Amino acid sequence: MKYYSTHNGQEGVALQDAVIKGLAADKGLFMPERIEQLPSDFFEHIEELSFFEIAYRVAQAFFGDDVEASALEGIVRESFDFDLPLVKVQDNIYSLELFHGPTLAFKDVGARFMSRLLAYFIGREGMQQEVNVLVATSGDTGSAVANGFLGVEGIRVYVLYPKGLVSPIQESQFTTLGQNITALEVSGNFDDCQALVKEAFADVELNKRMKLTSANSINVARFLPQAFYYFYAYAQLKKQYPQGCKELVFCVPSGNFGNLTAGLFAKRMGLAVKRFIAANNRNDVFFEFLRTGVYRPRPSIPTIANAMDVGDPSNFARMWDLYGRSYENIRSEISATRYTDEEIAASLAECFRRTGYLLDPHGACAYRALTEELQRGECGVFLETAHPAKFKESVEAIIDSSLELPEKLKAFVAGSKQTYPMSRNFTDFRNFLLSQ
Repeated sequence: MKYYSTHNGQEGVALQDAVIKGLAADKGLFMPERIEQLPSDFFEHIEELSFFEIAYRVAQAFFGDDVEASALEGIVRESFDFDLPLVKVQDNIYSLELFHGPTLAFKDVGARFMSRLLAYFIGREGMQQEVNVLVATSGDTGSAVANGFLGVEGIRVYVLYPKGLVSPIQESQFTTLGQNITALEVSGNFDDCQALVKEAFADVELNKRMKLTSANSINVARFLPQAFYYFYAYAQLKKQYPQGCKELVFCVPSGNFGNLTAGLFAKRMGLAVKRFIAANNRNDVFFEFLRTGVYRPRPSIPTIANAMDVGDPSNFARMWDLYGRSYENIRSEISATRYTDEEIAASLAECFRRTGYLLDPHGACAYRALTEELQRGECGVFLETAHPAKFKESVEAIIDSSLELPEKLKAFVAGSKQTYPMSRNFTDFRNFLLSQ
């Protein structure tokens, strides 16, 4: 299958080139030339399948033309050795717990898959030049990517994160690893980090001297695998509703919009979803777009749901392309909400008090949206994207109770921080890369 750029829509490149390049030469994002419709018999018996079996079937639709079946099966099996359970929180509202991977965040799904797919291409082509992965993070992306690529031969990872704007536990997950992982503490916000990465890809001379790729959701191998768990959520829901949920609504805490876009792809592949809700914090560029029809990026604002602190969501370009650049088409299937820190905290506390279910701030944002927006006859699934303990201080203050760190997080916190300070100036970043 070929992948084209969202900027020009012309015939594109092979999967291997799209994965290794990360971003098209014209700075557009890669899109597959077609989205395969899955057969009806796949959905008829989907509730009988494991997460691995579902993921492998969907992966074949995306990547089967470019990766041998046995290799793809191995990549999927090795990437997903953990479950993603669907938990009932209250009548008609379910939490899809995406935090059971190695770094306790949903980004383990895309990052682990991408690391193994990239290693496969490097091995198949016998590449001699080291591949350098650049990733900007507002929290969980950095930890998932760093741990997904840790120790992979032929790959070096540079994690750029905004100084003082990620939680201490998130920071420990990518600054304590060493080996082939380098953490850069940028004096700015997430958008500044993302801008440095995009400028690096646009620098012709830099790309001649270094082989660069990205592990943000701008990379097709990072964001497409996130479609897998939408199908798995549907399968688990079908077990509880033998006749199926006729009016399924997914609510997604939204930052860079890779997660939501993956859900839109799942719908195009035949998944029976009525509509989507994009839950926003105060970084409400998409919310305002749906109100006005005008997309106005702006600097991000720090919030307690920091992984959603994005002022210029990269994957908006994919959504815009997917819906034929039509505002009305987007509005027909997606709505949006926005909440302040105080509203997010209130929902987290209320849910814990009333149901005993503990949310993280991002999940709390999506949970609140469902409680307010779900209509009669609908059942809602919100994506619980990270373990609450990753935001220990914030969550403890909200529920006025202490949280025990999971063993996986304790191991990260015990490590020593290794990081390099970095300005927002691209020349400084460029010089740093060339000096390594």
